Amino acid sequence: MSDSKDILGEMNDRSREVFRRVVEGYLATGDPVGSRTLTRDFSEKVSAATIRNVMQDLEFLGLLDSPHVSAGRIPSQQGLRMFVDGLLEVRDLDRGDQQKIDDTLGANGGDVGTMLDRVGAALSGVTHGASLVLAPKHEAPIKHIEFVSLAHDRALVVLVMADGHVENRLFTPPPGQTPSSMREAANFLNALIEGRTLSELQTVIREEINKRRQEIDKLSRALIDSGLAAWADDGTADERLIVRGRSNLLGDAQGEEELELIRTLFDDLERKRDIAEFLELADQGDGVRIFIGSENKLFSLSGSSLVVSPYMNSDRKIVGAVGVIGPKRLNYGRIVPIVDYTAQLVGKLISDRT
Repeated sequence: MSDSKDILGEMNDRSREVFRRVVEGYLATGDPVGSRTLTRDFSEKVSAATIRNVMQDLEFLGLLDSPHVSAGRIPSQQGLRMFVDGLLEVRDLDRGDQQKIDDTLGANGGDVGTMLDRVGAALSGVTHGASLVLAPKHEAPIKHIEFVSLAHDRALVVLVMADGHVENRLFTPPPGQTPSSMREAANFLNALIEGRTLSELQTVIREEINKRRQEIDKLSRALIDSGLAAWADDGTADERLIVRGRSNLLGDAQGEEELELIRTLFDDLERKRDIAEFLELADQGDGVRIFIGSENKLFSLSGSSLVVSPYMNSDRKIVGAVGVIGPKRLNYGRIVPIVDYTAQLVGKLISDRT
């Protein structure tokens, strides 16, 4: 936020120190910070009244809030954003934290899903927050596609990859499907596969359907659309997102209202209603990003913060992300290097498997 950076640059040393100490005190304890507390170890000899005047000025600028009738202040969301962007001192990764992550991921056996589940558990355990891990999509060339009718309103699409990986997904077929139309749709797709990945196949299918619209039965065309939609981003998100450690965040909630907001957040995550918001984070460039409260739609109700970093495969392509959810008073200086290290480690592990 450029306005916040301008405000920070215009502050004098005293205002900047008061602001920094209020934010650091709040992040450490979660409690409002009063003027008397600040005067005890302030860098210059100033009175509590002088400190109160500075705090009032910072509140007028929208950087501090008064949670109740007292002399204490807490940072506003704008204040936290300015602190994170301009004053946050990111620590070196603690060796103990690094060792815990390394130990958990040391057993590099099992499939990618199992490995990423361990990543989520490690990240949650080390940070005492809730962790999100977005697994990479499986992009191997396709060998065979088949549609299987289970009921009049339920069908299974089976995708066999050239590397032996098999995926099954339930979907709702268009009304009026018959075994014959399903075979016709599968034959049409299998004739176009030729070692293409799913994303490549979807592009080719649209072109072929437009060229051969009169030749392809209407029911088969609808089945192709609905069947392949099961592998579109929104469809795969449910299985790609791993959430661990929700009890950490629930246990940290203060009051029934805050608890209910956090429950709402996890309900949204479990339903994946707004998961597109998290998917977008993985495609917005390298490095750790911090979202505070309403800066991200997914966390606007709960007021939580998210520290997230994408990870890359061996081709330096962003394929997923890891993140930590916590209250707005997260220890950002400690969490940022943990998330950054974990993302780099996951990228290396993913690359080693491909």
